[in-house]
Amino acid sequence: MAAKPNRAQPPKSIPSHNLAGPQLLLAVFSVLFGLFLGVCLLKFGNPPIMEKYVTKPTDIYEFLFASPWPIGWAYRMLILLALVGIASTLTLRKLNQREQPLLPKAESIDRAVKVHPAPTWLMVLPAIWLLWTFIAGTKSVDLNLTNLTLPHFTACVVCFYLGVFSLGRVHNLWPFWLGVLGGFLLVLAEGLQQHFGGLEETRRYFYAEVYPKMKQIPPEYFKKMTSDRIFSTMFYPNALAGALLLLLPPTLGLLFTCQRFTIAARSFLAGLIGLAALLCLYWSGSKGGWLLMLLLGLLFFLRLPVRRQLKLTLVSAVLVLGLAGFFARYLGFFQKGATSVSARFDYWRAAAQTAGTHPLFGTGPGTFSISYQKLKRPESEMSRLTHNDYLEQASDSGIPASLAYTGFVVSCLIWTLKNRALTADWRVFSLWLGTLGWALQSAVEFSLYLPALAWPAFAFLGYLTGVPKTDLERPITLSEPAAGRFLP
Repeated sequence: MAAKPNRAQPPKSIPSHNLAGPQLLLAVFSVLFGLFLGVCLLKFGNPPIMEKYVTKPTDIYEFLFASPWPIGWAYRMLILLALVGIASTLTLRKLNQREQPLLPKAESIDRAVKVHPAPTWLMVLPAIWLLWTFIAGTKSVDLNLTNLTLPHFTACVVCFYLGVFSLGRVHNLWPFWLGVLGGFLLVLAEGLQQHFGGLEETRRYFYAEVYPKMKQIPPEYFKKMTSDRIFSTMFYPNALAGALLLLLPPTLGLLFTCQRFTIAARSFLAGLIGLAALLCLYWSGSKGGWLLMLLLGLLFFLRLPVRRQLKLTLVSAVLVLGLAGFFARYLGFFQKGATSVSARFDYWRAAAQTAGTHPLFGTGPGTFSISYQKLKRPESEMSRLTHNDYLEQASDSGIPASLAYTGFVVSCLIWTLKNRALTADWRVFSLWLGTLGWALQSAVEFSLYLPALAWPAFAFLGYLTGVPKTDLERPITLSEPAAGRFLP
């Protein structure tokens, strides 16, 4: 009987040199994306509609410490970053298509190709929102404000899709997180420095160097410079609170699960950073930030793997102490009539009235100040933004834009809660918790209109909806070293 031909068996895995190129591109992308978002926290904390008040740094001191950077610099950096992300993603997909026949049936080089990140309707919602804002922009009552706002919205959506399709393929996220956490720690350091004398020094520098050069000073900026509330590198104190809500939970989650340190060292570092962040929150004077941080703390304690009785005791203690501290800190504010709260209600009333008058396209992205100027009550402060991102979408871009944007944010959070390993992985839970804090603050602030907050938040939402669930299935506890995607 004739011998059967000796057929070569397909290799069980792809040679490592074939993966070197895509892995290198992904590593470069991860580092650059983290550094970019870290720089955003430090230098792009102003709303784009106030770009005319931002000047280029004139010396090394202003470049590094004193001045925000022009938003155009951020757009150029993001374009280069997107090119790297797209190149790494396409290279990995092409390699997967070429080498897939050599792999066993159940395996894939690029698991994100095989595991659909999220429902299609959810993935296209941010694109629909962005498209509608561009359509609404053609009807704008002030094209200058709209032309400043739309590139920022585009950058938000780009960050989301980079989080979905590029960051979701990165298997070691520490290079990414080092840039983000480095920026966050510098934000905390600047906040502490402002409280312990730096704010007075900044005020002197403002009156000596900045004030004489400015032809027009925004009332918000002047109010910020004459107040004792710290704001660090952000636009104003409540924006600093937004950065703390967004980044403190994932920072603590990463530290708690980092196997490079002992449990004692992790607890010490987490406690030190947590204390610094809470002090910055206190000195920022943000009332909404305090209450939202209290809510995130309660969700954290409810998540602890401890006995029910102890959990209820901890939650009750945190709730009582948090509310007691809140009312002790802000009793005078409420006795004076809570003017900022009543002002917000006036902003919201005007935004709702504008949306009712222009339900389809609004008055144009970024143009709330134009309509509010005509609708404001005489006793209310003038405002450029609605202090409610969801309502401002209806006022500026019409009810369809508001439905698309609100649906996108809420659906991402709910879908992630149901479909990701939030109940098993502290790292994912803490990232979700920070994003939830940003989304909730957007109902009382204008976090969407601050690149320093919106761009990282959109990137986090993208990652949460894009990372394959199979990469998040191993449970992680606070006392157990973490492994896998987040660790070196």
